[in-house]
Amino acid sequence: MVRPRIKRHLRFNPDVRYFKPQGIPMRHLEEVILDHDEVEAVKLYEVDGFDQKTAAKKMGISQPTFARTLASANKKIAEALIKGKAIRIG
Repeated sequence: MVRPRIKRHLRFNPDVRYFKPQGIPMRHLEEVILDHDEVEAVKLYEVDGFDQKTAAKKMGISQPTFARTLASANKKIAEALIKGKAIRIG
């Protein structure tokens, strides 16, 4: 049986839901989906400049869980940039 997921403390709610390559209609694009906790992790670590331990505390999760969440988000963002995919937040 899978362990239930701990509820994250999410404070950031972006105004946009999609990013996509310019000039390509959405119907021709594949998309990657960034979960809200992944967006929060990227914001806290990359934009706000918190270290992983502090950012993890702000989200109410452990540092190893934060590191996995951040790694997952970075992989999805890199895949979208390299392969020309749209990014959907949510």
